[in-house]
Amino acid sequence: MKIGMIVAMTDEVGALLKKIGTPLSTESFGGFDVRKYSAAGHELFVVKSGVGEIYAAGAAQMLITKYSVGMIVNFGICGGLTDDMSLRRAVVVESVVHYDFDTSAFDGCEPARYPDYPSAYIPTAKALVDAAVAADPSLERVICASGDKFVDDPKKKKELNRLYGAKICEMEAAGILLTADRAGIPVLMIKAVSDSVTGGAEEAAAMVNEAAESCVSAMLRALEVLGE
Repeated sequence: MKIGMIVAMTDEVGALLKKIGTPLSTESFGGFDVRKYSAAGHELFVVKSGVGEIYAAGAAQMLITKYSVGMIVNFGICGGLTDDMSLRRAVVVESVVHYDFDTSAFDGCEPARYPDYPSAYIPTAKALVDAAVAADPSLERVICASGDKFVDDPKKKKELNRLYGAKICEMEAAGILLTADRAGIPVLMIKAVSDSVTGGAEEAAAMVNEAAESCVSAMLRALEVLGE
């Protein structure tokens, strides 16, 4: 299978390189550098999107249009929103809430819900989530709160958990999932915690490499199961 992989940051690419080595080829398209690998019986097309929903959505559309990928994997670091989301812990995302999306003043749709979805919770591909958990039973299925702001304030983190039941937050998942879902492409998202519910930017900067490596290990185990 052709699998598109999207990461936001250089550290996440570095963690992948440590695990699977030098890419078979690299090319640039549409402002993105795409690295091609072969792993677990799949062709992997890896792109560093840059941080934020818009960059991530652009990367997803590019992989779908240019490389005809049949699946997208998004992996990377995230913030923990509950005490049990400890540093380096890897999780699999079962749904995403784009918490800063709000058209309520115009159409009466509740905040965070896109009108063409039945709720604020946009699901990832259940079969892929199940495969990831089968590969690594330690992976918890979580709701991800996604928005275009790094959440540094513990009060805001707790609020996102209270409002949506989310256990992690980050800045790319909604853009990737909405783009892929519209094209009918299944998505698997595996994240690892780089900053705890009481931590922030300083903690994330210190933990980014370890968290990214933990995330990549979990992601590669899931790909092995999918390749069987």
